[in-house]
Amino acid sequence: MEEKQKPPKRFGEFARDHVPLDGSKLKIADVLNKEILVTGFRANASKFNNHICLTIQCLIGDQHYVIFTGSQVLLDQCKAYEVEIPFLATIKRIDKYFSFT
Repeated sequence: MEEKQKPPKRFGEFARDHVPLDGSKLKIADVLNKEILVTGFRANASKFNNHICLTIQCLIGDQHYVIFTGSQVLLDQCKAYEVEIPFLATIKRIDKYFSFT
């Protein structure tokens, strides 16, 4: 008996870039040392230099926010733990960089 072939996936079923990150803009300084629920992120080329701009979507209380940062440490953590999203975290400043704790 021949096995039925699965239909091909649609782009919208697996693509994540088409889903906009929404929320009011916050500066990273506004959320330092406060617990946030990270609900998504996106990394794009920065408009201002040759670096990457990380956009973090989060929930504080019942409000959606987006935070923009060039933090390589936060970007690395978002990529490393992407499968864990959503997760609760606190952004701390450690010496000259930011990190989730």
